[in-house]
Amino acid sequence: MTEIQAGAGAAVTAAAPSVPAIELDGVVKEFVSHGETVQAVKGVSLAIAEGEFFSLLGPSGCGKTTTMRMIAGFEDPTKGVVRLHGQDVTDVPPNKRDVNMVFQSYALFPHMNVWDNVAFGLKRRKVADAEIKKRVGDILEIVDLTGREKRRPREMSGGQQQRVALARALVNRPSALLLDEPLGALDLKLRQHMQIELKRIQREVGITFVYVTHDQGEALTMSDRIAVMNDGMVEQLAEPREIYERPASKFVAGFIGTSNLLGGTLSERGVLALGPDDRILVEGESGDQVDLTVRPEKIMISTEKPDGEFSVVRGTVAEVVYLGTYNSYAVTLGDGAEITVFQQNAHDSTTTAERGDEVWLSWQPRHAYAL
Repeated sequence: MTEIQAGAGAAVTAAAPSVPAIELDGVVKEFVSHGETVQAVKGVSLAIAEGEFFSLLGPSGCGKTTTMRMIAGFEDPTKGVVRLHGQDVTDVPPNKRDVNMVFQSYALFPHMNVWDNVAFGLKRRKVADAEIKKRVGDILEIVDLTGREKRRPREMSGGQQQRVALARALVNRPSALLLDEPLGALDLKLRQHMQIELKRIQREVGITFVYVTHDQGEALTMSDRIAVMNDGMVEQLAEPREIYERPASKFVAGFIGTSNLLGGTLSERGVLALGPDDRILVEGESGDQVDLTVRPEKIMISTEKPDGEFSVVRGTVAEVVYLGTYNSYAVTLGDGAEITVFQQNAHDSTTTAERGDEVWLSWQPRHAYAL
């Protein structure tokens, strides 16, 4: 398999593995809007390791794109420091930083074919023709575009155009590649395919990827670690499984996938009772106020009360939605709260409940997490 080498910064990190590829230290970004100062980024500190696929995830306006633009040098921090491989680049212009950026629009030259689009940056830097030929050929092989060198952007699909944009950025051998929602213009099936392809390409080239997205599915699929942002701050920074299974806040629990949020006062030690038939097992003392989350796929639904050491609540099925691989149940509890349950449609499974049925919901205590 063809491999390419990262930029000079990667060589520095090879000698000192403890130095992050990218580091933000107390970074703040303020804008003035209608005479008022608005903080888009509020003291973000994080370190991204060499060769890591790192995602900045959050809703529109959370500060993730502004954070990436400060890494790239397109925005200057109001406060704080940006470091690349241990070197302070806070005041270094974008063209002097060893990073490249890929945008959602791709920004390909429509009058140039694939080869010329990819070779453009190398030609501007006056790289030798033989070196250009080798590097462009190598990167086109990695992004699976060999044989399409003479095509123009308008003759290619959205996914192929995105690969050209990736190749054009990677051929310069940056130490880090920044991607600002590059899959947003693709249809669902192609977007899902390109998620896998992006991760494969990142592994093959071994370059640090920083990926901005509002799509939690994308972030979970591709990332080694995710920083979930909200209102200019990082709510949680962890591996995808940790963020999904153990969200650190109500915001993270609600933003990442579907989650059921329950809360109340413990009626006795270790027990939260939402109604006369309910028993939710949770750590705590009598009188404690608790908030917890449980994922829909962790919940079992049945028409009879289950035995054993489970958390158990009773409710009425308000809606049943068939979604192919699973059924989604909306169950209303006695106190009016609604819980979502996902039941896998296995080959031997049968529908356990219909709309209007009284049902029991249960889950293992370890599958609910206090927030």
